[in-house]
Amino acid sequence: MKKIVDYRRLLGVNEAAELKELKTTYRNLMKDWHPDKFQESEEQKLEAEEKSKKIIEAYHFLVSIAPETRQQTLAEYTQTITAPFIADFEYKSQVLIISFPDGNKYEYFGVPKTIYVKLINADAPARFARRHIYNSFVYRNVSKAEVEA
Repeated sequence: MKKIVDYRRLLGVNEAAELKELKTTYRNLMKDWHPDKFQESEEQKLEAEEKSKKIIEAYHFLVSIAPETRQQTLAEYTQTITAPFIADFEYKSQVLIISFPDGNKYEYFGVPKTIYVKLINADAPARFARRHIYNSFVYRNVSKAEVEA
């Protein structure tokens, strides 16, 4: 969740920001922080490069968790989460990453450790996740992000 809050703060948007607002904000920030604008000193140019990289990362991340993006991929997501089992999962700092047999991998943000412990101890982890995780937490598909990277 801290990552989400930090990225929203960096772009200056709130959690209700729609894709159109994210895109406009992103473009304006990139105009202000584009490294080509800072030709006077190498130090300013390097600072602008770092800042622009962070802006790009924040924009892509926030677009990936935006309600409009999730709505567009809902059919694929629904097909993935109805799998009878989970291929693998890992947990770190309230972020649960679940890998599915079809190759998709999703990050779930803000998952309390108690939920993770219950997932580990569940007789049927996929059934537990369908009931308590899949539609309860903000998520994004990271398998596509890995392919693009």
